[in-house]
Amino acid sequence: MGMHDTPRSNRPHITLLGRRNAGKSSILNTLTGQPAAVVSPVGGTTTDPVFKPMELLPAGPIVLVDTAGLDDEGEIGALRRNKTLEILNSTDLALLIIDATVGVSAFEHGLLEKLHAKKIPVIGVLNKTDILAEVEKMTATLKAELDLPLIPFSASKLWGDAELKKAIMDALPQNEDRFRIVGDLLSPGDFVVLVVPIDKAAPKGRLILPQQQTIRDTLESDAIAVVTKEHELRLTLERLGRKPRLVITDSQAFMKVAADTPKDVSLTSFSILFARHKGDLDELVRGARAIDRLKDGDRVLIAEACTHQCQSDDIGRVKIPRWLRQTIGKRLIIEHASGSSFPADLSEYALVIHCGACMLNRRTMLHRMAETEAAGVPIVNYGIFIAYVQGVFPRAIECFPSAMLAWEQAVGAGSHS
Repeated sequence: MGMHDTPRSNRPHITLLGRRNAGKSSILNTLTGQPAAVVSPVGGTTTDPVFKPMELLPAGPIVLVDTAGLDDEGEIGALRRNKTLEILNSTDLALLIIDATVGVSAFEHGLLEKLHAKKIPVIGVLNKTDILAEVEKMTATLKAELDLPLIPFSASKLWGDAELKKAIMDALPQNEDRFRIVGDLLSPGDFVVLVVPIDKAAPKGRLILPQQQTIRDTLESDAIAVVTKEHELRLTLERLGRKPRLVITDSQAFMKVAADTPKDVSLTSFSILFARHKGDLDELVRGARAIDRLKDGDRVLIAEACTHQCQSDDIGRVKIPRWLRQTIGKRLIIEHASGSSFPADLSEYALVIHCGACMLNRRTMLHRMAETEAAGVPIVNYGIFIAYVQGVFPRAIECFPSAMLAWEQAVGAGSHS
């Protein structure tokens, strides 16, 4: 998987925000070097967010997000504003676009307050400086007033492009941790056995995204990836000739794989790796304590970040509800959310069971976890839930010392409650 193939969920999200007609779309087109967004002198041209992946070296793959003006008016304007505000939950860096002909008012200060409250770093962009008489003076004044980096810019004259790109690169973390899924568990030369059932939900000829990314991360770590199906695992281990460092399985095959994997070989799942990669594994592990506490009439939310055609054995719609009812033996109310939808009010739920979040960026998943925490609702992900109800827990998290400690503390706290 090259840089151009990097999934959007693994790219830092850089969102352009500001008033209508401040030049957000023009700046996006300037940064990308192509007409990615429609530009018009008519305010409110941009309606839904526009996502444009690009490469910004040496930072690497990013995605720029153009948004509707937050000063949009009327009923439709309110819908556009809400859509833009939702984007903040997935934003890693914000570009606050200021129209130099309009200046700064309570609007920009209010927007900055929202960004600071969400702990989103901000770069100011003073656009339309080609028609401004005293650029340096106004830049210095606004930079002090807003207390943030401010780049003079002109999309029409192509001024400030290099400076803005450098500011973006300086603001982004210059490390590769966002690509690291399993590599920190491995040493060069280690064997990793990946158990990959043929998933009916994946298009023919493809592996699902977490499997692809884990294989790539294994190879990047100079380890050796051996891929097999669940029914060939025992034979694969016998013929390998040496003990693998780790066995990673699709969570749906946990019971079969656990039975065929020697006890002295570490075992986990793709979904649990992604619980750590995209969210807070310790908190998701602690959430497993709530599974046994469910009561008749409790509401459970099953959330998946992607949308796909439901199969007869669909993991979120069919299998997890069945395993939940079989394990708990209670009459539960099970609801579903998919894609970008996530309930604003979570207080009525007793548990949230979330997918591996391979289609979400880390900030979005952490935001969803913060929302459940604020509502006092425990959350687990698919892999942790399946390991728990199929009796593979806590073996499935033994290779993560912090998660094991979180589980032991949760069990200890529960025994004294």
